[in-house]
Amino acid sequence: MQVVCAGAGGSLDDTSPFSPKASLIRYWNKQISNNAPKPSFLMSKASPLNAVDAAAFAKLAERNALSSHLPSFCAAAGLLCFPDLSPSLEKHDKDSNFAVYSNRNFSNYGNERLGGVDSFKNYSGGENIPIDSFRRYSRNAAGHSDKFDSYGPDGNVVDQSFNTYGVGATGGTGEFKNYNRQVNVPNLNFNNYGADGNGRAHTFTSYTDETNSGSEKFSSYGRNENGAPNEFKNYATDSNVIGSDFSGYGESGNGANDSFTNYGVNGNVPENTFKAYGSGGNGAVESFANYREQSNVGDDSFQSYVKNSNSAKANFANYGKSFNEGTDKFSIYGQGAQGQSIGFKVYGVNNTFKDYAKKSDVSFASYTSRSEAAAAAEAVKMASGSRVNKWVEPGKFFRESMLKKGVIMPMPDIRDKMPRRSFLPRSITSKLPFSSSKLADMKQIFHALDNSSMDSMIVAALKDCERAPSRGETKRCVGSVEDMVDFATSILGRDVVVRTTDNVAGSGKQILIGQVKGINGGQVTKSVSCHQTLFPYLLYYCHSVPKVRVYEADLLDPSSKAAINHGIAICHLDTSSWSPTHGAFLALGYGPGRIEVCHWIFENDMTWARSG
Repeated sequence: MQVVCAGAGGSLDDTSPFSPKASLIRYWNKQISNNAPKPSFLMSKASPLNAVDAAAFAKLAERNALSSHLPSFCAAAGLLCFPDLSPSLEKHDKDSNFAVYSNRNFSNYGNERLGGVDSFKNYSGGENIPIDSFRRYSRNAAGHSDKFDSYGPDGNVVDQSFNTYGVGATGGTGEFKNYNRQVNVPNLNFNNYGADGNGRAHTFTSYTDETNSGSEKFSSYGRNENGAPNEFKNYATDSNVIGSDFSGYGESGNGANDSFTNYGVNGNVPENTFKAYGSGGNGAVESFANYREQSNVGDDSFQSYVKNSNSAKANFANYGKSFNEGTDKFSIYGQGAQGQSIGFKVYGVNNTFKDYAKKSDVSFASYTSRSEAAAAAEAVKMASGSRVNKWVEPGKFFRESMLKKGVIMPMPDIRDKMPRRSFLPRSITSKLPFSSSKLADMKQIFHALDNSSMDSMIVAALKDCERAPSRGETKRCVGSVEDMVDFATSILGRDVVVRTTDNVAGSGKQILIGQVKGINGGQVTKSVSCHQTLFPYLLYYCHSVPKVRVYEADLLDPSSKAAINHGIAICHLDTSSWSPTHGAFLALGYGPGRIEVCHWIFENDMTWARSG
């Protein structure tokens, strides 16, 4: 079946009564009982497909044939899709300097090179959805060095993978400096990195600092290496919700020397998993210094760590000293090992040592008790509010009493940082799979390779959408405006209005509160809030929010008193089911159920309430 697209925007028949937008307007008029103006901010997100393209793609979806037409489908429907990278046939047999470069696939690059240096500086800087692939890079090279300096800074939805990088290489260095600094939602994969290498050093300095969300995976990193030092310094410092997975790291290596210094310091909810780390190794030295120091919560798991190793030395100094308790699990730690020496010095709380090798030479010095941790955390809070509020932007949460005319308060950055996408018409979403049981089909449609950004994106969205609702919550993920209307009206009835903050003016600055109006007379009410989820097409996580008050307020410039924005705020009156470590309590104090918590509706998020 051949598909000829008019292109995004549906220029062939914008006025056609059969276009998705025309169909949506009819549906809105049927389902919404009031005559309030249709919300332009929501209508603008409707599918840009024209009638012809919408019908053609719906037929392809029904036949499970969209995958073969993915580029034209994504372009016409305004979706987030990644290009399929083909292997590079370029040959680079001399030293290379890649400056101000992006979106390339390097295959068989630098293989069997003798000496020399390749430099990647200012590579993929500031890119939106950059995709870089290094496959079989520097394989079996001797004395060859690679430098990645200021690689991929300020990127958005970054997908970078290093497969079989430096495998079998002898000598030389691999250096990653200022790598992926200040990026949003990275998906970084190092597979078989440096495996079977001999004396090749790898250094990660200032790696993914100040990065938001996303994941980093090191699989079979340094496996079977001989005498190879690996250093992670200032790794993921000041990052927000970063997940790092080290699987088979240094497995069966000889004389490995790995150090993690200032790893995950000042991070917010870092999630780190070390699985089969250093297992079967000989004479390895592993050092964790200032690991997850002063982070907020966070979870680390060490499974089968240095299992069946010989003469391994591991030192954990200032490990897990979070200002809010995290969780550390050591499972099958040091099992079957011979002659190992493991030291825990000034170690955090809330840790589990399961099946720990009791015959090992293990020392615990200055192990922090729960009461000591609580006292230390309180001291940190008393000494420095900035430390506590590190991951709670000023103005992100506030008390209801702040919503009064004349109050000056900080406005958080409410700008939408997600890639722009459009809804799909229901005629197409109803034919697309969306469940964990259909994950393989979903990946096939959107060309999602294993461990790619698209794969992670799909899995994360399914996890969020399929999780059980919290107490008192009703939830649904919607991929069309029609589905959103159905969910909102099922909770609130048909006489509803949807609102969002007008624009992003005032973001990150001080604002002056002008006239304030309570929705539904300022009475306690119920609302439906909808938040974006990262997915190929526009997908919203919508949930009912009981016991709230919703407000609209004029926002003014504090100096000129000129109106700059019209904000929508929601105040949650029942916070009893919230986590004690929720950012609202870090910013405002108190705890679950003790205070109400208010926040602004951010750009492209929205809240529904009954009209009036």
